[in-house]
Amino acid sequence: MLKNKWTFLLINIVGVTVLFLLFASEYTLLHYINSLFYISFIYVMLFLVMYTTKGGFFDGVTFGFRRFHHVVIKREDYLEEWREKPLPSEKVATHLYPLIKFQSFSLFFCLLGLLIIYYLFS
Repeated sequence: MLKNKWTFLLINIVGVTVLFLLFASEYTLLHYINSLFYISFIYVMLFLVMYTTKGGFFDGVTFGFRRFHHVVIKREDYLEEWREKPLPSEKVATHLYPLIKFQSFSLFFCLLGLLIIYYLFS
């Protein structure tokens, strides 16, 4: 895993450029903005899912379903392992979250800057 967030951002920008050069029907700023949007959209959605999960939004629901499953099945579970299983907020990769957050915000601001340039000069 890359530890330098700026190197990873550069790799993302180069990846967007390569995708643009390979798949664009014509080479215009608008098509580059579209390519950047697709990649940044993936990062923003991933960040929002991680943010929601990390915040504990699904913890209560998960705990409730585990308890309901335990009551309905009525297994003799002396250890009550369902209480000790980690909740979704505890499973979020703490080393990956800041990287995804930085990439999503950086790519979004790059996209915003290109949109401003596009609308000012076209």
